[in-house]
Amino acid sequence: MAKRLSGPRAAERRRAAKKAAEREVEERKIESAEPKPLDPLMEPLRDYLLAKPGCEEGYPFGPQVMVFKVGGKIFGFLAWEEVPVTLSLKCDPERSLELREVHVGINGAYHLNKKHWHSVALGGSVDRALAVELIDHSYELIVGTLSGKVRDRLRGL
Repeated sequence: MAKRLSGPRAAERRRAAKKAAEREVEERKIESAEPKPLDPLMEPLRDYLLAKPGCEEGYPFGPQVMVFKVGGKIFGFLAWEEVPVTLSLKCDPERSLELREVHVGINGAYHLNKKHWHSVALGGSVDRALAVELIDHSYELIVGTLSGKVRDRLRGL
């Protein structure tokens, strides 16, 4: 039987090895996760997001969250496996406060700056027309922060 090393350095190495093993297991879960099919009612919304000039879709946080970027900057997150489906979008802070007062389905976005990002629970008090309007607003806010050269290129698309 091998002798177990003791002391603070050995304990540190064991903790680091355990964390590395846990991370590896989590990474395997994310890579092998089979996302459920997209709700047919959400497909037109995804298509609308992707139709924005220069829009790119990605999954940097795993298969559960679609990320939509323009010019390398995120303008929307679609948590399509959530119930209800949640769309996180950038918004003018004053308008965001107004929307949160009027609509129960609009709150501060999870894991994002709640002053500038809100989370929209689709269905309920938020209909598709309002969701489309908020997508347009978020896209325009992000495009406004891009360089003139990039904005000109987007207009040419």
